[in-house]
Amino acid sequence: MTSTRPYMLRAIYEWIVDNNCTPYLLVDATAEHVIVPREFVEDGKIVLNIAPAAVQNLMLGNEDIQFSARFSGKPFPVYVPIKAAIAVYSRENGKGMFFQPEEGDDVDDSNTPPPPPDKPTTPNKPSRPSFLKVVK
Repeated sequence: MTSTRPYMLRAIYEWIVDNNCTPYLLVDATAEHVIVPREFVEDGKIVLNIAPAAVQNLMLGNEDIQFSARFSGKPFPVYVPIKAAIAVYSRENGKGMFFQPEEGDDVDDSNTPPPPPDKPTTPNKPSRPSFLKVVK
């Protein structure tokens, strides 16, 4: 099955733009095939303003993200494989989506905290999903 990441990225991007906010793309600049201006990379990551007014020829494809932007007044072609996209969010309020690494992603997750431990269940009480509630 194909990845949901490009579809979710496009949807969140459109939602941010429709709400008159500035979409930012957080990229793992250490991932293979990423082409970004290296002088703006910090801790292996770069935040890119992908607002319609800030970029030219933006293509949010299923395999990659491509556009041209100006950095320090100079045009620069940007290429980001979808697997290197870490998040898309609004500059104004931080709302958006962070993407979890998927199987086959080549991202460095050494700084990712481990998942929380499972809560122990009591054997006498059957467990049920916490997101369901009784409606009367």
